Amino acid sequence: MKLHDLRPAEGSKKRRKRVGRGIAAGQGKTAGRGTKGQNARSGGGVAGYFEGGQFPLLRKLPFARGVNFRDPWRVRFTPVNVDRLERFAPGTEVTPERLVEARIIRHSDELVAVLGRGELTRPLTVKAHRFSASARAKIEASGGTAVELPWQRGGRRTR
Repeated sequence: MKLHDLRPAEGSKKRRKRVGRGIAAGQGKTAGRGTKGQNARSGGGVAGYFEGGQFPLLRKLPFARGVNFRDPWRVRFTPVNVDRLERFAPGTEVTPERLVEARIIRHSDELVAVLGRGELTRPLTVKAHRFSASARAKIEASGGTAVELPWQRGGRRTR
């Protein structure tokens, strides 16, 4: 087989419909737009949110559009950087409850993600819901362990 022998599969390439090119073309006269009216005109039609002049739902719900919209299903993790863990004594087991006592996070039922900014010089057992690769590497390099806690959707949603 050579390059000039290559052909697309039979029926995979469909010709473009050329509308408004006369009666013989099959889509002449009104070109599939019906007769008259706003939708028959060029540039016609209404915006997707138009409701026939009725006060649109999108304008009734100012909280649900634009920059103010917040995804109700988004899972939000509270970030804690490795350098904030430096305050704990060597060998300490750092849990969300301990982070609340140290005033690093506000509630013990928040989902905690440990991120890798800063350095860690002491061995700690850190229990959190998520670890970045660099955070896990820094915790293990200092002689500690990173334990991932189980979590599920629908827990406490933080800002």
